Amino acid sequence: MVLAIGLVGLGQIAQKQHLPAIAASLDFELVAAASHDGGAGAVPVYRDHRAMLAAHPEIAAVIICTPPRARREVAIDALMAGKHVMLEKPPAVTLGEFAHIAAVAARHQRVLHATWHSQYNAAVMRMRDLLAGQEIAAMHMDWKENFLDFHPGQRWVWEAGGFGVFDMAINGLSVMSAIFDPVPFVLAAELRVPDNVAMPVAAEVQFGLGDDTAPITASFDWDWVGPPKREVTVTTKSGSVLKLSESGRRLSVDGNLLVDGERDEYAKIYCHFATLVQTGASTVDSVPLQLVADILLQGKTIHIGPVRLSNPA
Repeated sequence: MVLAIGLVGLGQIAQKQHLPAIAASLDFELVAAASHDGGAGAVPVYRDHRAMLAAHPEIAAVIICTPPRARREVAIDALMAGKHVMLEKPPAVTLGEFAHIAAVAARHQRVLHATWHSQYNAAVMRMRDLLAGQEIAAMHMDWKENFLDFHPGQRWVWEAGGFGVFDMAINGLSVMSAIFDPVPFVLAAELRVPDNVAMPVAAEVQFGLGDDTAPITASFDWDWVGPPKREVTVTTKSGSVLKLSESGRRLSVDGNLLVDGERDEYAKIYCHFATLVQTGASTVDSVPLQLVADILLQGKTIHIGPVRLSNPA
């Protein structure tokens, strides 16, 4: 059975990832969308999500791709209207908001799918399997992009609740939380905050795994010059070196390529959502959001010069 869905938020992530994934899905059909900026396309686009819900009672599920600060209100309205909900990452601004959304979903017996798309890449679970039972000697994560490639001129990412560098770094943290059991905890952090924004543009983080002699570190940079660098390298105490690269698409062990998969995480997200709706189960993993909160709590702020917020005209 094909389920009718509504999409709220028509920004870059919706245009580049969600719309193509929905179009290719055998489980879902997009019947309407909502965006403050309006829009044009094959389905009606409303300026308010409530208007979309009122006009299309056939909608069974709502996909939410708005900026994080707007997600709680849209999710609660959709759940109380009897709709299942999928949340683009991060699922909410705070852990408290996310817990509230999950509680409403449970109370109304609706499915909530909080997505962490990088976890769906081909090599992530393979690396988790290879690390099972291994003692960790060291880990370093580099997650570096240029935000001008993704959010040029968008102020919300730099305001309180907009996440700054953690809008993208949370993807790396979601990978780390998937491959480690137990998940490393935050020991210390340095947050580099430009003087023209509220949120950090870069961060250096130290983690612990109980044995604090093992260096477990991460370097995040959203003003990176060059191709995106999304890598996690783990050295085990037996001497093996495992390296995830390209957001988890590739995995090498001791320099030998083991996995070279496709970047099809959004297709997998929708397949998983279809299974969740069929079974009535929800996914409410809060660990990557908790890691961001802990980094911000532990972080020492270092003020730096202004960051350029848009490309030259």
